[in-house]
Amino acid sequence: MNFSVTDNCRFFSVNCNGRLIDLSKPKLMGILNLTPDSFSDGGKFNNEKSALQQAENLLKNGASIIDIGAQSTRPNAEFLNADEEIGRIGNVISLIKKEFPESLISLDTFYSDVVRFGYNEGIDIVNDISAGQFDSELLDTVAKSGLPYILMHINPTYESMHEKIKFDDIIISVNRFFSEKVKFLRQKGIKDIILDPGFGFGKTVEDQYQMIDEFEYIGFGKMPVLAGISKKSFIYKPLGKQANEVEKETLDLHHELLEKGANIIRLHNPETLKI
Repeated sequence: MNFSVTDNCRFFSVNCNGRLIDLSKPKLMGILNLTPDSFSDGGKFNNEKSALQQAENLLKNGASIIDIGAQSTRPNAEFLNADEEIGRIGNVISLIKKEFPESLISLDTFYSDVVRFGYNEGIDIVNDISAGQFDSELLDTVAKSGLPYILMHINPTYESMHEKIKFDDIIISVNRFFSEKVKFLRQKGIKDIILDPGFGFGKTVEDQYQMIDEFEYIGFGKMPVLAGISKKSFIYKPLGKQANEVEKETLDLHHELLEKGANIIRLHNPETLKI
């Protein structure tokens, strides 16, 4: 099924290393996990050859951005320090950039040292689940790089990131969080900001479906918004299914998010969503 851009799509652009990326048409961000313990595809792409093959597969199937992550953030995942993340990434970023020079690479990390490493390897976007809360130097490092920054709503510590918080209204709480954090990011000198409401992190099933239902209100239309619901448990667990058994349900939700103005969809299998 093809998705047609509607009047609800918002017009934004971000500057990725001097390339102005137009988000007036939604972009797909393909997930490339370099982890042995990711909940959905751990161990499949944690060597250079398989990672490069998967990058090619993601790009051929419609992804405009490849999101590289070396640390799983699922509940009870192995915790890595910055040096271990860098060791897992190895030459993958530079290899992808050499093989596919037009590709955009986002680096999924909450470490300043990993951002510095990734910048030298050629990344285009920093995707930080922590909102700068897990490493006190991260935001200054992002500001110095000049790269776009993905700001995600999350609890304040690594240990508490999956704790379910009681929100009076999830949309109001997320927007209050973004308002405070964006002001701080601007003060740091970070110019291009993409918002991520943080599906799968510290929210109830009901909260997450409310975020989808009211997605157009996230960020008040002032900044581009990313949605990452691919293979998240709030979709498959209530149905008594596994992560790989809800393709139809996830596709329907992706279409709803696009209709409500999502600028970037982060997903494992971009071939399932034609835009």
